[in-house]
Amino acid sequence: MKLQWMLVFTLIAALISVSTASHAAPAEMKFYGYAYDLKTGQYLYTEVYDEQVENDHWERGRTRYFSMDGKPIGVKHVDFSADPFVPVYTLELSDVGYTEGISKVSVDGIEMFKQSREKGRQTATIKKSPVMAADAGFHAFIVANLDALATGKIIPFRFAVAGQLDTYNFRVRKIGDTEFEGHPAIKLQIEPDSLLRFAVDPLVLTYDPSSKRLLEYCGISNVINPLTGKAYSVRIAYPGKPPQDAPKNLPPLD
Repeated sequence: MKLQWMLVFTLIAALISVSTASHAAPAEMKFYGYAYDLKTGQYLYTEVYDEQVENDHWERGRTRYFSMDGKPIGVKHVDFSADPFVPVYTLELSDVGYTEGISKVSVDGIEMFKQSREKGRQTATIKKSPVMAADAGFHAFIVANLDALATGKIIPFRFAVAGQLDTYNFRVRKIGDTEFEGHPAIKLQIEPDSLLRFAVDPLVLTYDPSSKRLLEYCGISNVINPLTGKAYSVRIAYPGKPPQDAPKNLPPLD
């Protein structure tokens, strides 16, 4: 049971691929995410974001993943034209031969797929719920509810997980106040909306309550360690400047 929900969290961790700011005018946003091993603090990989935002709505985007030595290990494309919280997307992890995504979003349902070297391609169509998010659309869901979350409100939602070809009940809540780079921030916790929350580790996110920027993420990654075949447990930071231990030759923001 714990393994199953760790796999779910692996896929919900796709919300890492999100914008770190809210915007009022058409813009192309380019920035980095710096991923560390959650336990050892060792630098693991770099995320490179390229997003298009218009009228405070995240339209589409691309995230590229690079290993410590600059080798490409994966890419993700998202498109929110069908739904603000449930994107059509494809995540490809070329180094481990894995692909997943949502191919269609409509009032009739959500079409999901996943493909691996071991099991080939698998598909499923699930019913679309009124309060639902998927993949990086969870960031947009948090931003839309961040003011209420900051006051202590607990918000349940249904999460569509392509990697499991299914949906699950989760909830998000504030667990405390903190600081990030000397500025006030709040910590949010994401967990199953059931007794399973006592059996698995939660995801913890740090947000700027004013700008609604995602500042830090702690939990299971959507990037797989090719040596173990398991997802990394990570802390991913989105600071204003590259950390001192980041690779000297970061991939270009193109």
